[in-house]
Amino acid sequence: MIDDIDGLRRLLLDTRTIAVVGLSANWHRPSYFAAKYMLERGYTVIPVNPAYPEVLGQKCYPSLRDIPVPVDMVDVFRKPDDVLPLVDDAIAIGAKALWLQLGVVNPEAARKAEAAGLKVVMDRCVKIEYARLFGGLNWAGVNTGVISSKRPIVPRSRTTDG
Repeated sequence: MIDDIDGLRRLLLDTRTIAVVGLSANWHRPSYFAAKYMLERGYTVIPVNPAYPEVLGQKCYPSLRDIPVPVDMVDVFRKPDDVLPLVDDAIAIGAKALWLQLGVVNPEAARKAEAAGLKVVMDRCVKIEYARLFGGLNWAGVNTGVISSKRPIVPRSRTTDG
């Protein structure tokens, strides 16, 4: 399980496409806010929720297995009891990482994902970690726990292969 600054930073740098399971079209929901933030940072965000045809201007898919393009990370905004079947789907589509959001803790699912070769992050917010590691939170006076005399290198746009 990834739980260190270098591992989180490496995962966020290596990721280009994020499938967000449980993404809501309601602007006040945490999933909407986090996905919008990552979309604005150049990530390709693929909404996964059978309740909507589109979220944030992106086509929404009813399940992970319906996504027609490769997915680097599966970001889960579902209750912990719903995660185990999502691990099977993440494995089936060839995802490289499973990110369980704040409050989503399922050790069995994490073990299964890791056993299949997926990198796993549990009980953390992708938006908060991105802001903490690549700048943003410290401007608001938040102690990010990252000590450096240098400003973080912010990833370039993810729309190109460079």
